[in-house]
Amino acid sequence: MTPDGDGEGRPGVGRVEAFSDGVIAIIVTIMVLELRPPVAEGLDRLWTLWPVFLAYALSYAYVAIYWVNHHRLFGHAARVSNGLVWSNMLLLFTLSLVPFSTSYLGEHHFSREATWLYLATMLLPSLAYAWLQSVINRTGKRGDAAQAYYAAATRKGVAATLIYALGIPLTFLSPWLGIACAVVVAILWFLPHSRIDRLFAELG
Repeated sequence: MTPDGDGEGRPGVGRVEAFSDGVIAIIVTIMVLELRPPVAEGLDRLWTLWPVFLAYALSYAYVAIYWVNHHRLFGHAARVSNGLVWSNMLLLFTLSLVPFSTSYLGEHHFSREATWLYLATMLLPSLAYAWLQSVINRTGKRGDAAQAYYAAATRKGVAATLIYALGIPLTFLSPWLGIACAVVVAILWFLPHSRIDRLFAELG
């Protein structure tokens, strides 16, 4: 095996993906532990928790999207390299910040500062994922199907990053405009074969 791990092949890729799955599972677990029930009984008391639950639901959706696309992306990885390992570790680091910003967003009821921090936190894994994707694009499987996947995923990644970046200044106008940008990104990834995706393909 070479010093940078290039000789590990698919078994090495599987180990990296399994480690990533474990970290992402811990991230989701940490987020759900922030859902603390009120001491007093009554639906009115539960209703006061809507910001916390909404922030959790949004973040759960985003982490789920990253897990699904991470799994699909690693299906195209052919070997382990230093670039793959460290770009993957950076992605996991940025995702590990999501529970903190999620808790802050919910506890501060989607305030301007909390929303700004949340969007900034969402932007970081978007950038890290772009690096990981570029590594696998260079070193992963080849062929028409793989190239079509790389192209489609890259288009969506660029669009998502730009929407997150747009949401940050919009937050200063209204926090809900920033949250709306984050929701648009989620919809973009939830609909992999939507009209939006075909539009990106036509625009090239």
